[in-house]
Amino acid sequence: MLSVGISTCGKQPEFTLFQAYAKAGVTAAELSPDSEDYEGLDYRAAKKAADAAGVLLWSFHLQFMPFWQLDPSSLDPEIRACTAARQAAQIRSAAEIGIKKYVLHASAEPIPDAERPERMKRACESVAALADVAASCGGTLCVENLPRTCLGRNSEEIRLLTDAAPGARVCFDTNHLLSQPFADFIADVGERIATVHVSDYDFTDEKHWLPGEGKLDWRALYKALIATGYSGVWMYELGFSPKRSMPRPRNLTPADFARNAYEIFTEHYPLTRI
Repeated sequence: MLSVGISTCGKQPEFTLFQAYAKAGVTAAELSPDSEDYEGLDYRAAKKAADAAGVLLWSFHLQFMPFWQLDPSSLDPEIRACTAARQAAQIRSAAEIGIKKYVLHASAEPIPDAERPERMKRACESVAALADVAASCGGTLCVENLPRTCLGRNSEEIRLLTDAAPGARVCFDTNHLLSQPFADFIADVGERIATVHVSDYDFTDEKHWLPGEGKLDWRALYKALIATGYSGVWMYELGFSPKRSMPRPRNLTPADFARNAYEIFTEHYPLTRI
């Protein structure tokens, strides 16, 4: 079975949070601050808190908002330069505390069809530059598949983006595929998947629900992922609080995530609902 992780999803990376992870058997985390918290993030304090709780800081989500200011595919060279500088600095800071996976959104949105080829070209240039920064830090840039009009919305675009740099790999977000079955995506890029974002959805738009609350076939998805040789962290990316689109009687806890993962790994179906 894979190690289980939970993205911080804007929560403060403090000892009490990581202690709750560890108590539930969740052994890894992705640092993913809110957009307004990146600048003041104390990387060393987060590392100290995670180490004290016995939790591995597996990955770091590079800043991608506000969209008007940060976009690796922007046709405005000043915006691309600002984005590259900020994300490169974040990679270096994350690398200093031992994080080796850096998750990138290759574009903002919306992207008109007429702009798509040029935006893809610019995004590939950005991926190549950031992948070099990641490699120089001993880590890996992981390009995330994205929904709607974003770049990277299917395996063809993800291959183009990761072909831009020999060391670039994929962050497979399970709830972002809106125009391609996950089986086809995994079959096409599975050998490039270096980390995952786990959550469920309704096939209409991203939802970031707990697996079992949406329409994904988790038994088939997990088996397909393992068949690629993936041995990284099973990283959940959803908040603890109920979403408007998925009411729950209470907040999720780290124990809920640990149980959900165990049920997927051991093929216990149906998955327990909250």
